[in-house]
Amino acid sequence: MKERTLHHDLDAREMTRLRAFQCIREAGQISRTDIAKALNSSPATVTSACGALLEAGLIRDVEAERTDATQRGRPRVMLEVNGEALAVAGIKVARHAIHVTVVDFKGVEIGSHLSPLAASCMPAEALVMAVRQALDDACEKLALSLDAVAGVALGLPGFINGETGFMHWSSSVRERNVDFMPLFARHLPCPAFLENDANLVAKAEQFFGAGRGLRNFLVVTIEHGVGMGIVQDGQLYRGERGCGAEFGHMKVQFEGAVCQCGQRGCLEAYVGDYALIRDASVGRQGDAYKSLTDILDAARAGDRLSGEVLERASKVLGVALASLVNLFDPEHIVIARLRPRFDEAHTQAMLDALKRNTVQVDAPLPGITVRNLDQKMWARGAAAHGIERVSILKIRARGDQDAA
Repeated sequence: MKERTLHHDLDAREMTRLRAFQCIREAGQISRTDIAKALNSSPATVTSACGALLEAGLIRDVEAERTDATQRGRPRVMLEVNGEALAVAGIKVARHAIHVTVVDFKGVEIGSHLSPLAASCMPAEALVMAVRQALDDACEKLALSLDAVAGVALGLPGFINGETGFMHWSSSVRERNVDFMPLFARHLPCPAFLENDANLVAKAEQFFGAGRGLRNFLVVTIEHGVGMGIVQDGQLYRGERGCGAEFGHMKVQFEGAVCQCGQRGCLEAYVGDYALIRDASVGRQGDAYKSLTDILDAARAGDRLSGEVLERASKVLGVALASLVNLFDPEHIVIARLRPRFDEAHTQAMLDALKRNTVQVDAPLPGITVRNLDQKMWARGAAAHGIERVSILKIRARGDQDAA
């Protein structure tokens, strides 16, 4: 039987309120008439939905600025998200640190905090306790009451069911198959939500970056491992078990190199940071490379093996990206790299391999954005996800009040 999710708990009236809220959030400011057109709904239905959102304090009325000095009559009334209503914390667990970004309900950053991690992989409960400490430290730094935080969204690498909070596997957690929701309830002071970290980058791109205004796009993240977020028709695609879009574990070599997930031949076993360090360190023994920066410096200094490893990884990634284009035909692909900036030659080798291996049709390729990514982008995506989830909880609570 399918597990229940937040969305499944909403009735038809509450779903209309959620759709109206999301429409307002995406537009920034919008009139009730335009919401009705966007949702293909009646003005009366939208007026009722917006009335409930206003009473709940999630949105507010604003007067539209006049663009014509000769215009008479009452200014047009617009709706916008009430940024002062609530605060939400977006948290990204990286290998060596926990990144916390606190935003208001509009997504405007209040502040951020970086908390070091004792280990890159730890027991699930210890990790949640470290997240709580990082949240406490962030609130203290920002002079913000912990009670003001209405929700926490936590991003982890690995196979995560973002609808249920169940983790099948993560490189950050020692155990497999962990339900994080009881741990959140035990250690965190407010509702908390778990999501795959690459999905959170997709959320960040959707609301703040190259995905704004697009309905179908892909985000590929490359760091220690490789992840992907898929946005189809404006919504995240997670798959039946919440484990879809695992681009890094697409097989590129039969019985190939060992991946950190335990299988062989995965893409990230050839292009992830740990794979490049492994391959470029062959024969170096005690003088092995410690970081990707070491490899880049060696390649620039003329080290043949380092240069070959970087070039091969760029081409392998380009071929894999071509498979994504052939499968999804997206509007745009964002390639977000949390690593030192590669030389232009390596980026060009990746793009050339992508073009050569994409099915040729008489139409342009999807747009490609290659960007270096900092941890704050993940945390901003987590915050955007948290706003969405907290809004669902508030709408459901409002529906319960109406029914009482």
